[in-house]
Amino acid sequence: MPTTPDTTPATATAPVTATYIGTATVLLRIGDLTVLTDPAFDEAPADYPAARPLRRTAGPALGADRLPPVDLVLLSHDQHFDNLDRAGREVLARAGRVLTTPEAAARLGGAAEGLAPWESRTVTVGATTITVTATPARHGPEGTEQATGPVTGFVVETGDGGTLYVSGDTVRHDALAEIGARFALDTAFLHFGDAHFPSTGDRAFSLSATEGAALARTLGARRVVPLHFDSWAHLAEDPARITAAFAADPALAGRLRWLTPGKEETLD
Repeated sequence: MPTTPDTTPATATAPVTATYIGTATVLLRIGDLTVLTDPAFDEAPADYPAARPLRRTAGPALGADRLPPVDLVLLSHDQHFDNLDRAGREVLARAGRVLTTPEAAARLGGAAEGLAPWESRTVTVGATTITVTATPARHGPEGTEQATGPVTGFVVETGDGGTLYVSGDTVRHDALAEIGARFALDTAFLHFGDAHFPSTGDRAFSLSATEGAALARTLGARRVVPLHFDSWAHLAEDPARITAAFAADPALAGRLRWLTPGKEETLD
């Protein structure tokens, strides 16, 4: 007896899109989910007094008033204004859910939930479910943790085989190797900038071009999107050096992907 062909349309996989807003702030659309990383939306110039003063030199490519409703914020840490500023806190208050470090969640309250390294949460909106896993991060040389405070990265599994990594502010260290061992990464959003401060000499507090390229090799991600390299006086890395560091390694050929600020782009 002949079978009747199945004419039911195949369910299309929604593409993942990314809009680079500036520094560490990216708007991601994953199916029905809208995800925002490290919201910093103050206009420039702006000065932030602290033990290590910060100065914002360029504003966001997209204002907070132009954001769609945000279902989830991935906040690497709350203690530095280039990752969470005054306008960013207002965005945070309106978000459906916030995942961050346990210490930041205790300070922020509200919708904030703290994750320890390798702890996971499932987030569902509409027909889209993702799994978010916290990953290790260290915001400076070994021994500076007390001064810089805790930071987390995130791995986002989209449910259709796609896997994203957001590094958070981190330097390269041994614990990051386990991320590539646990996950097959499609896109790694790495926080560059080679952050330096006059009071700390030659010690760096985020990835340099060379360190970022080395981490990309370790992670094995198919695509690397640079973040956290612009708009602040303490971010010293020239983007051209990032391009050069990746071009110098044949194993990284074709992996670097620059996003145009303010433009929604599909991550193929």
